[in-house]
Amino acid sequence: MSEGNKQVWLVLSHGFNMDGRAASQTITDKIPHLLSLGVEPIVVSAITGKKDKVVEHHQILPAMPVALRFDLRHFLKQRISSRYIYRIAMTVISLVLLPFILIEKLFIRIETHWSWAITAYFTGARIIRARKPELIYSTGGAYSAHLAGYWLARRFDLPWIAEIHDPMVVDGQVINMRVRFSGWLEGVICKHADVVWWFTEEALARARARHPEIGERGHCIIPGANAPEFLRTPYQRGTHLIIGHFGSLAETRNLEIFLQGLRHVLEKNPKLAEHIRLHLYGGGIDTVSARALRDFPHPSMIEQLGRLETDPETGESGRDQVLKRMNAADCLLLLHGTTPFCEEYIPSKMYEYLWTQRPILALVWHNPQMERMLRELGHWAVTADDVDSIATALEELQARWMKNELADSGIASPYTAKAAAGSITSLARSVLDNAD
Repeated sequence: MSEGNKQVWLVLSHGFNMDGRAASQTITDKIPHLLSLGVEPIVVSAITGKKDKVVEHHQILPAMPVALRFDLRHFLKQRISSRYIYRIAMTVISLVLLPFILIEKLFIRIETHWSWAITAYFTGARIIRARKPELIYSTGGAYSAHLAGYWLARRFDLPWIAEIHDPMVVDGQVINMRVRFSGWLEGVICKHADVVWWFTEEALARARARHPEIGERGHCIIPGANAPEFLRTPYQRGTHLIIGHFGSLAETRNLEIFLQGLRHVLEKNPKLAEHIRLHLYGGGIDTVSARALRDFPHPSMIEQLGRLETDPETGESGRDQVLKRMNAADCLLLLHGTTPFCEEYIPSKMYEYLWTQRPILALVWHNPQMERMLRELGHWAVTADDVDSIATALEELQARWMKNELADSGIASPYTAKAAAGSITSLARSVLDNAD
């Protein structure tokens, strides 16, 4: 039901308003633009993020113990400053839930957050009866949002639009209960959603090949990112060439090949070790990266700065702190990975990197769309496992730094959350017009 001139949408997002999380950024960044485009979102999310102060926001627990422990861990970590008390609390919770966790893992080996769909369904049903939204918008992140969206759309005969962040089916996966569930849910979305979109052209193409019935209901919408509220600081060359990596590392997205390329450069010119520094921001170091870091012959070149969380004294979010450090780096390192998944995936971090207008060195795996987007804006995109190409790019980067030729590009990123929100509302209104 429209309230005034606004359309009421029910938005299902497990990870909404979680500082620094890609699954959160993708939907949270769109909210101001949806509001300006005449949408009134009613958000249902997990308890892991902050309560939103602008839109109606319902935070709910999942129905089953595996997801419950996960959500409580994040919820309590944000609210208990003492690590000692936090560990005691989580130990008690884990012991109480342990028998039920074992039972769930024994019989239901699918996505951790699947059971959030159950409570999201009942909360969504209550909201639908009270507020009469015009459509359901599920976004994930966690697949549970789509499962709840499907149940609610069928129960209340409402239009349903779905935003798929990462590919749900990837070629070559070992078939197990989780993979079968993901494949089933992708089929449900492609058959029943009124509009569904992916974040890359290849993900859309492969989903359409698996599910031809999707027809013109399938789209590719680049998520983009909002510019932060603070202004960029103009670039100033420092005493070291700072290469910054921001975000998570994993065994499938690690530092090994990049460090091999850097070693090639240093073998040709050892003196460059005095000028180059690699700064790492984010969560833990994966085992492959840890081994590569241990074996790297110049440990003083690398500084691990960890994950930046909200500053309790200034109130500055971890994300804003990260963006300021991105803005100050000489070059931003973007790791893509080397698995088939990468062919259908673009890291959300890339859109934040593009906002800074700083040079990007991206190690890209079989993704022509990602390469094209970077090169069109003047950045380096090299094959992720090509050590020689990485070394050549680093040599070019260092030469430009020495000549003080790494000024800001002056090119504003065209990939914004505002543009994405505009595309989504246009598609949604077409669905609603056809339903009338």
